Amino acid sequence: MPISKRLLLGLGLASLIMESVVIQPAFAADKVSLFKVITAKDEIVIGLAEDDLAQMDGRNAGGIAKMLVAKGSMSVWQYAVHKSASGDLEQAPLHKIGILATDSLRIEPYATPLKVLPIDETKR
Repeated sequence: MPISKRLLLGLGLASLIMESVVIQPAFAADKVSLFKVITAKDEIVIGLAEDDLAQMDGRNAGGIAKMLVAKGSMSVWQYAVHKSASGDLEQAPLHKIGILATDSLRIEPYATPLKVLPIDETKR
């Protein structure tokens, strides 16, 4: 059974649209990068604005770890999943927290298919 060009084009466009909606990198949304901080007790997701990340060596999890060890502690935004007004799930800044180098075992990039909300500059 031959597939029409129209059907093939429609399927191709649908897959591109679905890919851009479903697989949205966490670091591409409004210039906020998400990272998971793993301790002996729990795990939390933090978000860093591109401006803050640019001040760190490497602009990645390794750079955050180096900065944390050098400073001993850092203030960051904790992110959590919440529902938007339309009912969609989003990653949103919850509140500013402090993390300690002695408690943090590992920092790794955190990918999410959800929309990542920017850090509200007025709450800094």
